[in-house]
Amino acid sequence: MSIPSDAQLFEDHFVVERLGDPKYDRVDRIYCHSKDQSISMSLDINKELFPCKVDENLHVAIATSLSYDGSKDEERGWRDVAKAGTSDATLADIFDYVCYGKIYKFEDAEDGKTIKAYISFGGLLMSLEGPYKKLTPLRVDYVYLLVRRM
Repeated sequence: MSIPSDAQLFEDHFVVERLGDPKYDRVDRIYCHSKDQSISMSLDINKELFPCKVDENLHVAIATSLSYDGSKDEERGWRDVAKAGTSDATLADIFDYVCYGKIYKFEDAEDGKTIKAYISFGGLLMSLEGPYKKLTPLRVDYVYLLVRRM
């Protein structure tokens, strides 16, 4: 099942290359590369909710909405939908790990061909570095991070 094109900003498959030295009890920083080696990612992840191992394959997506039709989640978030007991399906249903945060900063690389995006999910940080072509859809905005094992 894919993310609606108007809500999807980024989607790729990654392989976990290494785990960072743990600074906190419940958080691991994972370092990954996309399968085609064009994008590198570092991500702070709650290891109690979603433990990762080296060589694990992950499907990672960034979207502006959890709705399949791409409509904005103006009044209610994905947790509100679950609490209400409604049958509204969301993208959160098909992913193992979901966070909400903000893309807050971009840096151009010296080579002029790559860009680095920084995203914060309530203090859990993520960076994506890769070619402009793949990361162009990202913009300063509130987004959902969606991760699942492959």
